[in-house]
Amino acid sequence: MVHVFHSDLPAVQALDVPIHDAVLGQATAAFGDTVALIDGTNDSSTLTYRQLDAFHRKIAAALAAAGVRKGDVLALHSPNTIAYPAVFFGATRAGATVTTVHPLATAEEFAKQLRDSSARWIVTVSPLLEAARRAAELVGGIEEIFVCDRAQGHTSVLDMLATTAPEPHIAIDPAEDTAALPYSSGTTGTPKGVMLTHRSMATNLEQLSPFIPMGPGDRILAVLPFFHIYGLTALMNAPLRTGATVVVLPRFDLTQFLAAIEKHRISGLYVAPPIVLALAKHPSVAQYDLSSLEYVVSAAAPLDASLAAACSQRLGLPPVRQAYGMTELSPGTHVVPLSAENPPPGAVGKLLPSTEMRIISLGHDSADAPAGTDGEILIRGPQVMKGYLGRPEATADMIDADGWVHTGDIGHVDTDGWLFVVDRVKELIKYKGYQVAPAELEALLLGHEAIADAAVIGVYDADGNEVPKAYLVRRPSAAGENLTAADVMAYVAERVAPYKKVRQVEFIAAIPRATSGKILRRELRDREKSREKQAHEG
Repeated sequence: MVHVFHSDLPAVQALDVPIHDAVLGQATAAFGDTVALIDGTNDSSTLTYRQLDAFHRKIAAALAAAGVRKGDVLALHSPNTIAYPAVFFGATRAGATVTTVHPLATAEEFAKQLRDSSARWIVTVSPLLEAARRAAELVGGIEEIFVCDRAQGHTSVLDMLATTAPEPHIAIDPAEDTAALPYSSGTTGTPKGVMLTHRSMATNLEQLSPFIPMGPGDRILAVLPFFHIYGLTALMNAPLRTGATVVVLPRFDLTQFLAAIEKHRISGLYVAPPIVLALAKHPSVAQYDLSSLEYVVSAAAPLDASLAAACSQRLGLPPVRQAYGMTELSPGTHVVPLSAENPPPGAVGKLLPSTEMRIISLGHDSADAPAGTDGEILIRGPQVMKGYLGRPEATADMIDADGWVHTGDIGHVDTDGWLFVVDRVKELIKYKGYQVAPAELEALLLGHEAIADAAVIGVYDADGNEVPKAYLVRRPSAAGENLTAADVMAYVAERVAPYKKVRQVEFIAAIPRATSGKILRRELRDREKSREKQAHEG
C-alpha cells in the first residue's frame, strides 16, 4: 500500500501570476519609500521599493526596444548586486526566460550554458566582460551583451533607466511559460537546464511564507548567490515580496560578512553549512556585535546537528533552522518553522503546504520503506519543475508517470512528521554490501578539534572493495599540525560500527565546494581517477 505524507498546514492556492508581479506587484503601493536593497560594499547605493518597481519596468521597456521577445532566453551573468533583481524582473516582464550563470564560470562553461539554453542576450558586469565576450564568440548568435555598470561599447542597464520606450505588456501563461532556467545536475550527470515556470516559483513563495515570515523592518543579508535557486528564492524573491530590506554582498568574505551584520543590524541569515561552521568556530566572530540576529536558517547541504547547536549556542540564538529542497522543486519542500520551539536536532523541516512526500525502499522503485526507516525521498506538488530543457529522457528519469520527483536523497520521517535527510543515493558508499553515508562520517570528523573541514568519498582498495576515504583540512593549531592519518582513523573507529570505519585519509589545503556550500565530491573522485591512471601508466 502506498503511504503519502501530507503537510500539517492547509493547502495554498497555486499562484497563477508572473513572477515579477508575484514579488513586486504591491511594491510601490505597499512599501513605497521603504529601502528594498542596500549594497553591502557601498552603503550609499540603495534602492527603495518604488525605485525597484520603476527601474525593472524601464529595463523591460529597454530590453523590448532592443529586440527581446517573448520566449527569448537572457543569460544573467553577475555576482550579487542591487541591480540583479531589477534586471531579472525586467527580463521576465519583457517575456524572456532568465538563465542564471555562475559568475566564476569559465568562458567554455558559459558557452555550454548559452548553447544549451539557446540564449540570445547576455547581461553581465564589466569585471566579467571578457569571459562573456569569449563565450559569445564560441557560441555565435548572441544579439547583444549588456552590462550592469559601465563598459565602452556596451549598453549599460543604468542607461536603460532613461528610456522613453513603452513598457511591454506581454501575455504570460504562468503555468506554461518558463521564468527561470538555472542549471542543475539533478541526481546524476552533467548540468541540465531546469525549467521553472512563473507559477512554480510564485507558488513556492506562497508555500514558504507561513514557515519563515518576513516583512518591513526585517533585514536580510544576501551573501549566498542569486544565480543559485536558494539565493534567488530565499534572499531575493521572498524578502522583496514582503517589504523586508536586503543587504547585498557579492561573495562570502567572513570579515565583510560579520561587519555587515553589525553595521546593518541584520535580523535574519540564510546560509549554507560552511558559514554555520565559521559562525560556530572562527575566532573573528567574537570581535563583532551580532546581537541583532534573530535566527539562522541553513540549507543547500547537510548540516550536522552538533555543529548547528554550537552555532546557536555561541550566538545566543534559537536552534539553527534547516530547510530542504532542490533546484527542480523551485526549490523548497521542507522548512523548520521559526515558530517551532524545540525542533529535533538534525531535522530539515516539515512539509510545506500543498506538498506530498513518499519514502520508498532503496532498490525498490515503488515499495514504501517501513515507518521510520531510511528510503529515497519522493516529492509531488505545484513547485515541481516543468522538466529539463531539451532532455525528455532525463525528465522522465526524474519525474515518474504519477508526478513524483525522485530526489536521489535518502531520509526518514519521525512520528511527528519531521524529515531527516541522511545522504544522497549516488554518494552512498557500499562497503561489502553495507551502506555508509559520507555525511555521517563528515559530521563526526568535524567534531575533532584538529579538523577544520572534511569530505568523504568511496574509493577502491587493493581488494576491489569500496571503502570510505576522508579528505581533511587541518585546523591551524598545534593539534592540527600534529594530526596524522592514523590519529584520524583511530578517532573514527572508536565511534562507529566497524563497516563505517575510515580506511584512507588524505590532507589537503581546501575541500572543493560549490558556492551553495555543497561538497564537490566529483572533483575528489576525479582526483582519484587521475592518480589511478598515473599509477597504471607508470
